[in-house]
Amino acid sequence: MSRIQATFKTLKQQGKTALIPYITAGDPHPKHTVNLMHTLVKNGADMIELGIPFSDPMADGPVIQRASERALVHKVGLTAVLEMVKAFRQTDQATPIILMGYANPIEAIGAVNFADRAKAADVDGVITVDYPPEECGEFVKELRARDIDPVFLLSPTTEPSRIDLIVNQASGFVYYVSLKGVTGAANLDIAEVSQRVASIRKQTNLPVGVGFGIRDAVTAKATAAIADAVVVGSRMVQVIEASNNENLLNNVATLMLELKAAVDAAVKI
Repeated sequence: MSRIQATFKTLKQQGKTALIPYITAGDPHPKHTVNLMHTLVKNGADMIELGIPFSDPMADGPVIQRASERALVHKVGLTAVLEMVKAFRQTDQATPIILMGYANPIEAIGAVNFADRAKAADVDGVITVDYPPEECGEFVKELRARDIDPVFLLSPTTEPSRIDLIVNQASGFVYYVSLKGVTGAANLDIAEVSQRVASIRKQTNLPVGVGFGIRDAVTAKATAAIADAVVVGSRMVQVIEASNNENLLNNVATLMLELKAAVDAAVKI
């Protein structure tokens, strides 16, 4: 059983929902990333989604695009990100780390090489935004052979037949993107998300995480009532962007505590 699977199992036994914050590796500066990761865990993160900076992040809105730009100024690429995970693992062997990125850096080194390096860094899961499930069978096989969970995105427009294809390749959990459009978009429709999550659950026993549009305690609590995981990305990155070296960790800790309290207070529907 992978770390991701074990974490979800424990939380389910406790009647709780996972809180998964997202940060971009190297933002606002590479020197902060490992400390940020530990701060997230100390203040309630059950897992961490760590973005691999990319020059053309097509699924991301302006907030996360700017985070990638800030990281790329410092030449943060896949190698640097894996080194950050290794450094984090020196003192935390428990928290699942999910890499989120695009296919291009993976294809540049090859699926086998990437999977070997991710395993060596002790990565737990990989989300590849622009890898269609029809084309990534080999990649999924390489990840699974190393006990790394391939995590896939589902959207409001994903057809049931395609959901079947995706959930048969996925492990760990599936990530429901609750809004059409890019990250950081507004207006979360909880009733619609609830219906979609219920529909997805008819097609898979995998936990369902929900992200995009979760901005505060209210939306986090409402989402936690219907999902197995709440993913918070753009709001977390906004706080990082608005911080300086002195208040960065405190500001992130404050947001995390607010979100954690909300998620834990949710009553499962």
